[in-house]
Amino acid sequence: MSQTTTLQYEAPWPIHSMDWCKTPAPGQQARHKTAFRIGVSSFLDNYQNYIAVLGLQDEHVLVEDDFTDYPDFVSLVEAYHGYPATSLQWQPATAMNHNWSQKSANTELLATTSDALRVWEYSGDGSANVSSYVGRPPTNNGHHSLTMKTALSGQSKVQNQSTGAPLTNFSWNEKSPSLIVTSSIDTTCTVWNIDTSTAITQLIAHDREVYDVAWLPGSTDIFVSVGADGSLRAFDLRALDHSTILYETPVPKNPPPPNASPSTSARPLTSPLLRIAFNPLDSNYMSTFHMDGCDVQILDMRSPGQPVMELRGHIAPINGLGWGSAEQPLLATVADDCQVLLWDIMDHAQPNAVSPRNTSSRLNSPHPDAKKKIITDPVMCYTALGQITNLAWSPSIQGMTLPSGLTTATGEWLAVCCGKSIKALKV
Repeated sequence: MSQTTTLQYEAPWPIHSMDWCKTPAPGQQARHKTAFRIGVSSFLDNYQNYIAVLGLQDEHVLVEDDFTDYPDFVSLVEAYHGYPATSLQWQPATAMNHNWSQKSANTELLATTSDALRVWEYSGDGSANVSSYVGRPPTNNGHHSLTMKTALSGQSKVQNQSTGAPLTNFSWNEKSPSLIVTSSIDTTCTVWNIDTSTAITQLIAHDREVYDVAWLPGSTDIFVSVGADGSLRAFDLRALDHSTILYETPVPKNPPPPNASPSTSARPLTSPLLRIAFNPLDSNYMSTFHMDGCDVQILDMRSPGQPVMELRGHIAPINGLGWGSAEQPLLATVADDCQVLLWDIMDHAQPNAVSPRNTSSRLNSPHPDAKKKIITDPVMCYTALGQITNLAWSPSIQGMTLPSGLTTATGEWLAVCCGKSIKALKV
């Protein structure tokens, strides 16, 4: 009998945001199946959306067995969410040892963005009660509960409304897990302390909507963002009087004539950048892609201005990307062409490139411009039955020996969502 290489789940609604838990459940490290928990959110065009935590039906689904008649994943708990979550993330692994002022040691945090940044407290099997953070007892669903701790929505710097504008994404700081930075359609980014439920700072980051944001790995001061103005910018909380533009999308050579609206004709015609993600092995490297673009741009913080690599493999617009956490992490990309492509860019990196930036240093020391490399050969490919809208990497999950004596191998999994379906692939 061999190890299962795919696991799947069918949701009652279309899935948008998803994330794989970063650690086994507190106090349950011996229960290997708690490493196979995925947070998901629905995408319905109304105010009746949900988030859910999925878990393995049984550890025996990890080996090819007589479990084909059963779903691999089941919903452990759901919570009402209102608007669709634009992003959902589990707490970083470092949060397990963080000195939280208002969280039980036996619970885990999730966060979501939509009309506000919401922080949720999840309690699984065998855990103590969830801390009654909002003054009401949690509803317990078969020893699993998911309770909203707090909703953060501040006054916007650029709008007169009393609440903040919708949030597009966020990044959870691994070094200091009480810090989250959010991006918004109102051109701002806001840094929050979720332990004290306060906004530390809000800054106007772009000329138009901000679509994604990411902390520099290992830093609590520097983050980058991308947006509808087609720029990738870096910010340092120690010097907020300016930002560093690391990349701007080229202006089309033959732009169409401006339409009659002065507000649109006054804006430069650029292609929005939708996502940004750092290579965890070498934080000099970042990956991004354009709206409706089929290629991925790899940028080097030391030689800003143009990509150092471009990944060309998809034949339809890309929807998501993410780095694994292996010793030589792979970059996964998913697109409307129904394909998952895995890329190993470190084979193409500069020979001296694996020299992680000193996170205490400021944004400086660029390298001379390097010639862009075109990469057209992914190391792996998987084709789904439909367009793939998002992905989530697992951490490296330790191999296990089941009671039957069967064993599984250590390694990463990659979950992708396609409509109402999630497929987890053993990498």
